Amino acid sequence: MRLLLNQIYEFRKGVRSLFMLTATGCEIAQIRLRLDREGIDHFPHFVSPTKANIFFGRGPWVETAKRIVTGPLNQLSPEEDFILGTLLGYDGEGQCRRYLTRRNRHDDCPPVSERRTDWQGASAGV
Repeated sequence: MRLLLNQIYEFRKGVRSLFMLTATGCEIAQIRLRLDREGIDHFPHFVSPTKANIFFGRGPWVETAKRIVTGPLNQLSPEEDFILGTLLGYDGEGQCRRYLTRRNRHDDCPPVSERRTDWQGASAGV
């Protein structure tokens, strides 16, 4: 809870606009109650029945994270990982290095398909 209070303080001072906190068990409910009481936008991303990453901060930032984080964090694309890290205020150069490393690993994987179907159902080359 102490980390949450520090992050709320940083949020109120404008240090960052988006935060992520990992919580377990009854902490999840307590954190959500506190964020509701403070009027801070948030959403939990459940990792398991008893563990969640709780994203909170300014509304548009939280909504963006919610749209990016739709599955396990370790399965984010290199681009999604880069955007989320940047939104969370991680070191810019470090995020660029992480992206390039992940992109290179991703590029080395054989393609699932040489062709894709666009939104109208027509086949298009990749």
